[in-house]
Amino acid sequence: MDKLSDEDLIKHIAEGSRLALEALYGRHRVKLYRFLVRLTNNESAAEDILSDVFFNVWQQAGRFEARSSVSTWLFAIGRFKALSTRRERQHLELGPDEDLIEDQSDDPENLLQKSDKSKLMQNCLKLLSVPHREVIDLIYYHERSIKEVGEILNIPENTVKTRMFHARKRLSELLVAAGVDRGWP
Repeated sequence: MDKLSDEDLIKHIAEGSRLALEALYGRHRVKLYRFLVRLTNNESAAEDILSDVFFNVWQQAGRFEARSSVSTWLFAIGRFKALSTRRERQHLELGPDEDLIEDQSDDPENLLQKSDKSKLMQNCLKLLSVPHREVIDLIYYHERSIKEVGEILNIPENTVKTRMFHARKRLSELLVAAGVDRGWP
């Protein structure tokens, strides 16, 4: 199953293959989970949503039309469920930054600086509007293309580009206000 494409796995899932579902889950769970944690600011909620996403895949695999990639479809389902959860909670905050994972070459001073920079960036990102924060998160943290972000958020590509422009501009203003020069990080 590991050698099959995501699209082939979806076909097998539609035919009732639990092994195909497990393979798809193994491929996408980590990135999707991180995305969901950022959207919900709640690891438990992210785990629940992740389970719901793959339960939906199990139920709806036969309806997948391949208009986008499977991973884009998964992120779109996850985003919809996270937004529903967020509406219920009315509270959003970004999760921990992957940059804090220890690098063997980091000394204590570098780790502290990395932690400080990460906290500052997270605080500035929290001040962005939700639409701007979503675009930044998908493009920079999940390495999605403009086209994929448009599909996930269900908006035109030009809207994604406009949101990116305004998000970067606002983020730059927030970082300058926090005392960070343009050369950082």
